[in-house]
Amino acid sequence: MRYRTLKGLQDILPPDISVWQHIESTAGNIFRTYGYQEIRLPIMESTDIFIRSIGETSDIVEKEMYTFQDKGGRSVTLRPEGTASFVRAYVQHHLYNNPAPQKFYYSGPMFRYERPQAYRYRQFYQIGAEAMGIEDPKLDAEIISMLGRLLHSIGLEGLNFQITSIGCKKCRPDYREALKQFLKDKLENFCSDCQRRYDLNPMRILDCKVPGCIESRKGSPPLIDYLCDECEVHFDGLKKNLSKLHVSHTINPNLVRGLDYYTKTAFEVTSDNLGSQSAVAAGGRYDSMVDEFGGPPTPGIGFALGMERIIPLIKESLNITEGPEIFLCPIGEKAAEKALVLTEQLRSEGLWAEMNFDGTSLRSQMRKANKIAAKRVVVIGDDELEKNKAVMKNMVEKEEVAIGLDVSEFIKTIQNSDVNTHN
Repeated sequence: MRYRTLKGLQDILPPDISVWQHIESTAGNIFRTYGYQEIRLPIMESTDIFIRSIGETSDIVEKEMYTFQDKGGRSVTLRPEGTASFVRAYVQHHLYNNPAPQKFYYSGPMFRYERPQAYRYRQFYQIGAEAMGIEDPKLDAEIISMLGRLLHSIGLEGLNFQITSIGCKKCRPDYREALKQFLKDKLENFCSDCQRRYDLNPMRILDCKVPGCIESRKGSPPLIDYLCDECEVHFDGLKKNLSKLHVSHTINPNLVRGLDYYTKTAFEVTSDNLGSQSAVAAGGRYDSMVDEFGGPPTPGIGFALGMERIIPLIKESLNITEGPEIFLCPIGEKAAEKALVLTEQLRSEGLWAEMNFDGTSLRSQMRKANKIAAKRVVVIGDDELEKNKAVMKNMVEKEEVAIGLDVSEFIKTIQNSDVNTHN
């Protein structure tokens, strides 16, 4: 074959797309009940936006971004994550002038150049939510509870909610020094990237995925032991409010987010059914990011969930089958003319209707109806045209009922069938 998708990219085809649409529509409905409004962001931004927010020493910036010069000589990057783009839009359009909390959600593709593996692609899809303007830990608990409601609603069970606090600008310097003291005698055991980051950003060592580095950093001091009073009170409030909302969770002092902009609350949702790439969603608080982008000091918190991580966990259990409500099987030219008109009338009533065009035998048409998962089939031939009546066969219930060849008869028969099915 001459052309194929690039390495690390994928086509999403029917019937799999139905699972994606199920997740997206469920997410949209739940977000609306919490007051979140949709925002659509460009997939390409100035490179500085991501370097400033994610961190120069992060793996994403150093190794994974799709960055290039445009024809105007500007450095632009395909977005590797959504929050930085969102905060740029939030500041640019002065959304902070609206009453707090301001709540938004978005979805779409992200891009990272990394080794493709199970559930990890170079173009991948995320759904994200961001809540701005409130620093109260009750909002943190609410957004984590909303994430749990969303994941359960799309059919995910057996999830682990892990939380921690990664401190703020006041308490991190003490932790940074304690971490450097712990690491300094082991530094030769770490990879070259970690050795370079030791002076630049030692906390980044905690996020390294190299097996030797993971082993060498075991026993490192947990950041939650170095929280300032403000961060400790905030973390205690988060735990208390999660318990009030009946959100089961565990404290993971070793949880590290891969982005530099996080402060205080950080959380991750994992599944035992995904192997080493077990995270399905993650997020945290970023209280300094808006003012760093030129806006007024504004606290914020958000999360993103990975579509490719979720799909394998629910695909089989959903068993979504998409097919037309009615498939018309005409026998003969006059019947085909009648079917053409009926099909268009049914569509005007909001039904998915299809007809057979190729004039094949009735047996072939019935095979086609099964193949496209048609829910009902109506055969129209000379006898049906003469009597203005036909038989509608329910392909699911295996029942047949006589109907008139009039669109109102079709609608009434389908409605009665649906009522009987649900009863």
